[in-house]
Amino acid sequence: MKKNNRQEAILQLIEQETIGTQDELMQKLAALGYNVTQATVSRDIKALKLVKSPVADGQYRYAAVRQEMQDISAKYYSILTHSILHADHAGNMVAIKCYSGMANAACAAVDHMNSERIVGTLAGDDTIFVLCRDEKGALEISRLMQSFAEHGAD
Repeated sequence: MKKNNRQEAILQLIEQETIGTQDELMQKLAALGYNVTQATVSRDIKALKLVKSPVADGQYRYAAVRQEMQDISAKYYSILTHSILHADHAGNMVAIKCYSGMANAACAAVDHMNSERIVGTLAGDDTIFVLCRDEKGALEISRLMQSFAEHGAD
């Protein structure tokens, strides 16, 4: 039960505060009486499928998965976190840079999301183009894909 309580505390902390590193998270947990190691925090982050999302000042913070990510099975989640290097957008288009040879698999995972924001996708060897319905959707999809890249870099 302690693990579930700790993970619930993590979700509450990241919702209420901007926490960008495992060390910060460990300090906040310690203040709540959870004395944990970095390895435990790392396992909890993976178990909760937390991602790093950009905030206004150019920093990143841990965030709980968005609705699109909740619909992604574990294998697609793994593909995205291990394939994506970087994502950016222009207008209603998103460009996702992947490791060489990984774009087709990552594109299949993006398609599997069934997001209403996405009109269609096109994959090459190391790049995916995503056509979104509007610029706001492109910004959201770009941030989501970048969070996969950031999560995979941990």
